[in-house]
Amino acid sequence: MQVDTIAEQLFFTTTRIDTVAPDGTSGSGTGFFFQYVVDEITYPFIVTNKHVVMGMRNGSLTFLKQKDGRPELGNGFTLQVGADDWAKMWFGHREPDVDIVISAFAPMQQYIKDHHGIDLFFRSVDKAIVPTQQQIDELDAVEDVTFIGYPNGVWDAKNLLPVARRGTTATPIAVDFENTPRFLIDASVFGGSSGSPVFVLNQGSWAAKNGGLVAGSRLIFIGVVAAVFYRTHLNQIVPVPIPTQVRPMAEQQEMIDLGIVFKARTVVETVEDFLKANGLGVTEA
Repeated sequence: MQVDTIAEQLFFTTTRIDTVAPDGTSGSGTGFFFQYVVDEITYPFIVTNKHVVMGMRNGSLTFLKQKDGRPELGNGFTLQVGADDWAKMWFGHREPDVDIVISAFAPMQQYIKDHHGIDLFFRSVDKAIVPTQQQIDELDAVEDVTFIGYPNGVWDAKNLLPVARRGTTATPIAVDFENTPRFLIDASVFGGSSGSPVFVLNQGSWAAKNGGLVAGSRLIFIGVVAAVFYRTHLNQIVPVPIPTQVRPMAEQQEMIDLGIVFKARTVVETVEDFLKANGLGVTEA
């Protein structure tokens, strides 16, 4: 497979996260690669939701191997992380209700290289494509969105590739939904989609907010899928974290295709807090 276009590269931005809860039940979610540059040094991270990994007994992350700079589809490596290290490797957003957590990726990558002789293939979401306030203001109230992950644990198990899904924004990105750093998307969001990166991806052209047509392509990282709205048996609409365990849904309980996305700035905030906590500073190159 060639990995040249923006869309092709998005399929290599994620890692599948499998977990085991204290009661022994299995779950899965999505992590993605994110990089932040400080003083010309690139710091790579894996980003997901707190509810995917925290409180779990142990877990694993599955990566693709590379050969001659290309992905070896179907040839992966699963990093098993035991109970002693699992809880220690995650660093959460400072606000308890912000469902974002990160882990430094460089130590994992180096461990896999040193102990197994394996080079990994991946593409990182760069902090440079987190939208500025000007870019946010230029986005319309309804924009097409693309998100990548493992809905209900579904993936291309032979090639070890995630699934891409599409939808639209359901609330304006420029507005903080319910005064929180979130917005809604109108899309089918299922368990396993937790932690999926969400992008505005336009190829060839896009409609400008002023009604004009802009030629070219653009990719903007706008957030991370974390929760979904349910209709309960009492006919109430309630937001809940996307379940990572595959289990039957309660009778008369249904998702209503509205996903909750934490804005990209919450990832940046978490990374900057991590860098400060480790004495690395946050002055960008």
